This record gives sequence, structure tokens and C-alpha cells, in this order.
Amino acid sequence: MGASRSSGLADALGPDEGAGGPPREGAGGVPGENPENPESPECAGEPMCPEPPPDSGAELLAALLDGMDAALCAFDAGGVVTHWNREAERILGWSAQEAVGRTGFAGWAVRRADAHEVQGRLMAAMDTPGRQVHEFALLRKDGSRVLVRTQSARVLGADGKPAGVYCAFSEVHAQIDLERAIALSEALLEDASWGVVLVDVDLRPTVVNAYASRALGGGRTTLLGRPLGELVVQGVEELEAALQHVLAEGAPGAPAEFWVTLRTAEGERRRCWRSGFLRLASPLAEEPVPLGVGWLFRDVTATKLAQQEADRLRFRTSQLHRAVRTASECEDPMEAVTSLLDFALAGFADHVLLDLTAQGPTAGEVMEGERLVRTAATPSDAPGPCLLVAGGAIPVRYGPGHPALQAVERTGSVRTSAGAGEAADAAAAWAAERRWPRDAAHALCTVLRSRGRTLGVLTFLRAANRTAFERPDTAYAETVAARVAGAVDLARAVGAGE
Repeated sequence: MGASRSSGLADALGPDEGAGGPPREGAGGVPGENPENPESPECAGEPMCPEPPPDSGAELLAALLDGMDAALCAFDAGGVVTHWNREAERILGWSAQEAVGRTGFAGWAVRRADAHEVQGRLMAAMDTPGRQVHEFALLRKDGSRVLVRTQSARVLGADGKPAGVYCAFSEVHAQIDLERAIALSEALLEDASWGVVLVDVDLRPTVVNAYASRALGGGRTTLLGRPLGELVVQGVEELEAALQHVLAEGAPGAPAEFWVTLRTAEGERRRCWRSGFLRLASPLAEEPVPLGVGWLFRDVTATKLAQQEADRLRFRTSQLHRAVRTASECEDPMEAVTSLLDFALAGFADHVLLDLTAQGPTAGEVMEGERLVRTAATPSDAPGPCLLVAGGAIPVRYGPGHPALQAVERTGSVRTSAGAGEAADAAAAWAAERRWPRDAAHALCTVLRSRGRTLGVLTFLRAANRTAFERPDTAYAETVAARVAGAVDLARAVGAGE
């Protein structure tokens, strides 16, 4: 136990004594006046004399002082050091035995040139209520200097008058690091440009910043304590698995991307979050005790969609380039047509149908569907290449309002899909009614035009497990249709010449 255990200021802080207060009975230390003193005459010759009671208040005070994270020293009213804890010893190197009893810091903890100013600013706290904050350059025992930030305040005796000063201090860089950490945490949890969510060990949000509350579609307080499954419709399993992994194994080395579907007041939204994770552990526990996970994320949906679109466009451009080069080597123009469609089909659709008009049809005949003839198609029951229909000369006989006939009427493209959420039998009936393969759920019909004439209709079909056709898909299909129409027109011209 250091000298701070029994120094004078502990008496000033004691419950039964203070500056000017009456002494305790027997505290004078005169033999014979304390009946419990084993050295007094009254105890001489006694077989057993009681042990003096320990000063539990002083021991408790000493233990508290030595257990503090901040360095602490205290002075009495005359400026004599009365307390010096272990953290002060760690920072400056002076032990409690070397520090307690010295008057001020002059010559040992402060340069003599600075000692008067430092002592005056510290002891000025006796005349001012509240805490006083200063920064001083103190001396270590090895002669090096250290800049410290101090907080000093007066100590009042039992009579209410100033009895001394206590001073808590820490190295300035450590204090600045602490302030920076607090400022950083407050900034992250307020106005950061990415989402910050603190999740407890039960995987429920406990703190949500403004960005995260907007991304999750709720208020900062309404989201607290709710399971993530109430906020995320799809993708919550992957997210929770990542949080569990961080709790068990620690943070991953790189950010992870999660596609999730959120339930909002406007409906369901699909978003992509680039996420990083930090395991939170209590700094007060002897062993790391997980407090939860810090989850930081940014919404990168727009970026990911742009990347996907760029990749899709790059792939489709490459496919068209390869298709044109392959078609240019075909002697038969209709063989070139099927080659073009095989390349166009990859990654774009599950089925393709080529319906051509009879040569020289009237507009009325085409609109009635009597003259559209199935010329080439992929297998209806399994994936396969696009092949010419053997002996194809039978009209398809589409019904009125069929998407292929609408494409002819509009001289453009038509997109359509089976009703969302329809049962498999209803979707199959929808496809069969339009004379398409039974697994078709999304269709894109585009007209074939060459030299100002309508040559037929090209139909791309997708199954229900794929997304519906969108506007970029239409542009690609029309590009393919233009090349197919040119080959079909060439085939008819060659046939007419023969």
C-alpha cells in the first residue's frame, strides 16, 4: 500500500473529523490513554489483548485512488502533497513514498522556473468553486518532460472551509485520443454519410443513425429492439449469418455486399448494401465480452445496377459481333438467320419464335393472322438451338389481339407477361392460349422490317423464374430483329431470282 493510504487529506475527507474538528478519543497516541493499545500499562501482562481495529475508511480510500484510470494527487492548504496514486506514479515515475510530504512540485515534478506559476494555478482552485482545467509540462523522474491536462478542485473541511486541493491529470495525447474517439462515435451516430447500426447479441438494433434509419425505412427510435426480419423481407438470413459470424469469429477482412428486399410504406424495395462489421467488446472486462456488432453500410444499389447494365451491354455487343461474323460465312441466308438467333438467345431469353409472312401479303391478311407462318423456333419442351421448321407453310392462326399481331399493327415492339402471382396452371394456360411453350411467362414481340416492308414477327420468351423484359431488352431485340430481317429479305430475293 502506498503512502496515499494514510496521508493527511484522507483525515480531512473522513466522516468524523476535519480541519478544526475535535480529535477522536485515544487518537493522541499517548500510552495509557487508549485501553485497546496493547502497549499500555492496562494491557501489560494480559494473556490476550484485542487487535487495534483497522482503519477501513483509509484503506478503502487508498484502494479507490489506486484503482483510478486517471492520475491523482492532492495537496493540503499549505501546498504539501498528501496523496499520490499509482497512475500518477506510472506517468511521472515518482512513487508515493517519494512524492507524499513534498511541498509543491518545485525541483522534482516541475522545472524550478515554472514551479511558482504551476503551484499558483493549482492552489488557486481553493478560492474558486467548481473545477479548473489547465495544461502543464511536468517532469518525469528520468528528467524527460510530459504535457498533461489537469482538472483541479478544492476540498472542503468539516467546517466548510477549504482544506486543500485535489488534482486529476492525464497525458494530453491520451486525453485528446479519448476526445477524438468520443467525437468520432458521436459523428458516426448522427450525420455520417453511411449507415451505422449497433446490434446487440440478440441481433436487434440498439442504436441507428440517420442514414441507416432512412435506408431501413423507419424512425431512429421505432427501429430499436425490433428483429431484422420485420424490416428485411428477403436476404435477412444472409445478413444475420454475417452478424453471427462476427460475434463468434470477429470482423471479416473485407466488406461484403448483400442484396435485400425491404418492406416499406411504398411497397417492397430491392437494395444492395455494401457492409462492414466490427465486433464490440467491453473495455472494462478482464476477458473480451461481446457487447454486439457495429454494422456500417452504404446503399450501392445504383452503382451495382449500372455495373450490371454495363456488363450486360458489353456481353450483348460481343454476342452481336460474333453472330454477324458467323452469319457472314453462311451460304444460305436462312442458316444465317438461325445462327443470329442462337447467339442472340444466350443469356437473353429461353425461347425464340420466328413467324414470317407469306410473300406479298396484304395488310388485311397479316392482321387477320392468316398469313403468319412459323418458320423457325427453339424446342418447346427443353433448351436447344433455333432450327428451321420442317415443311413449315401452315399459318400459326394467332387470335385477335395477339401480341405478335399488335407488333405488326404498331410496326414496333410489344412486351407482355402473365399476371403476377398467378398459379402455375394459370400461367401455362396463358401461354397455351397464345400458342407459346407452356413455361413461357414473359414475352417480347418485335416486328421484322426491311426495305419498307413487314416480313414477320420475332418473339422472345422467358420462363417465370426470370424477370420480365424491360426497355433495354426491347432495344436489343430490335437490333437483332433488324439483322434477322435483312437476312430474311436476302433469302427471299435469292429465292425469287432462282
